[in-house]
Order: sequence, then C-alpha cells, then structure tokens
Amino acid sequence: MYDSDVRDRALGAYLGLALGDALGATVEFLTAREIAAQHGRHDEIKGGGWLKLRAGAVTDDTQMSMALGLALIESGGWQLTAIAEAWVEWLRSKPADVGNTCRRGIRRYLKDGSLLTPESADAGNGAAMRNVPVTIVTLGHPRALVKRSLEQARFTHHNPLSDAATVTLGQMTQTLMLGGTTADCRLQADTLIASHRQFRFEPYPGQAGGYIVDTVQTVFDAFFAEEDFEACLIRTVNRGGDADTTGAIVGQLAGARCGASRLPRRWLKKLDPSVHAAIVAQTDGLLALAAAAAAC
Repeated sequence: MYDSDVRDRALGAYLGLALGDALGATVEFLTAREIAAQHGRHDEIKGGGWLKLRAGAVTDDTQMSMALGLALIESGGWQLTAIAEAWVEWLRSKPADVGNTCRRGIRRYLKDGSLLTPESADAGNGAAMRNVPVTIVTLGHPRALVKRSLEQARFTHHNPLSDAATVTLGQMTQTLMLGGTTADCRLQADTLIASHRQFRFEPYPGQAGGYIVDTVQTVFDAFFAEEDFEACLIRTVNRGGDADTTGAIVGQLAGARCGASRLPRRWLKKLDPSVHAAIVAQTDGLLALAAAAAAC
C-alpha cells in the first residue's frame, strides 16, 4: 500500500478538484470584469451562479470523475464498458449541467455501443476535467496512465490537443502525488508546449473558455505563479469563463502539490458532505487497486 504522504497528495488532488469546481461554478461564464463588479474578489464557496447551486455543490467535472472512480472500484480494475455505463447512469440522473460533447458521446454509446468517438476538431476540456481517478488508479504505472487516460478521453473527446492536454495534466498530477515539485511539472508543461505551441501561456493570453488550449493556459498561468493552494484557485476562477473546469483542474494540481492535510478548512467545511465522503472512500479504493497492480 502507498504511504501516508502519497495518500495525502492523492486525496488532495481529488478533493482539490471538487473544491475548485464548487468555487468556480459561482462565476462560470462571467467575465473577469463582471466578477469584480458582482463579487469583488471571489474567494468563498457560496453557490449560486447560472446553475443556482447550493453552497458546496459540484458540477459535471466532479460528478463525472466520481462516476468513473466508482466504476473502477466496483469492477475491480479497468473496464471501459463499466465506465460508460456509469456515465449513462449519471446522465439519466438529470444532472444540472452536461457538456455538449460529453452528452453526444454518451448518447452515441447508447445508440451503437461504441466506446470510441470519431476524431474531430472539437477540442473541449471535458476529458481533462474528469481524469483524476485514472491518475490515482495507475499510480506508479506511467504507460497505463497514458493508455487509460486516452481511452476514457476518447469515449467523448478525440482530438490531438485534447488528448495531449489530458495526458500531460495526468502526468503532472502523478508527479506531484509521488512527491515531485512544481519545477518537475514545469518540465512536463514545457514538453507539451514544445509539441503543441498553441499551449504557450507566457504572457497569459487572457482567454478562459472551454477550448482546451484556453483552459490549459489559464491553469498553467495560476499553477506556476502561485504556490499557495488558495491563491492558485482564486487567481484561476476570477478569470471567469469556464471557471468550474479551470478551477477543478488547477485544484487537482495544486491539491496534489500541497496534500489534503493543507487544504483550506473553511472550504472543506462548505463542500457537500456526501461528495467529500465519496472522494475519501474512492481515493482509498483506487490506491488499493494501484497497489494490487504493482504487486502483480
């Protein structure tokens, strides 16, 4: 089994995802100027937003991650059909928000049973936002991380930029879970940028929408500028745009960097208790699967 520090960082990544999601949902689709006018500096989990969520509620970013994680645990390993069925069940629960590309992918599966969507120009961020359970269950298995990340991603999203970002963000998260540093992650980010120059983020281009390039640039801008978890998330979500997803992804990275034990207590107290409890249980279950795979 992995030691307590690895567990703390893995749990930090998963809880960080949920915290960023819950914080960012309030200001999703607003501009930075609108956020400043309506909220000043948005730095508390208080619900509302266009979805009119209660404080601490999460959106599809966390919900799809949790459906994926539960499918992995219940099936005892990697079964993409089980993951697909979990997402079908989630969609049928009538969630408050579903991304268009995710909805199309799930409906395609219902229609023809296919687990792979055709390659397209749709480079959204929906695959990258839900990959935390994959990063945990493949911990210590870098090749499996790449393979499984792409399999879950291409169920709904199949685009070179989306693929590359999903894998790189997963690799950065694993690096941090295993005790790596921000500098280590910068090397991984630079490798992504060397292959796909679109992801350059210095100087920050200023777009925070659902296009994967905008999302990654917004995440990198905050993650590499702010070592503190809270400052990192606040900087990100106050950019506006697709703030629940940029918040979720940067929360994943910043949470893996600091560990669950250093996450803001007041934010954790606001998080939906059922979500919090499920994430703790899933983190332990996914780490157990990772350890079992390592022992084989």
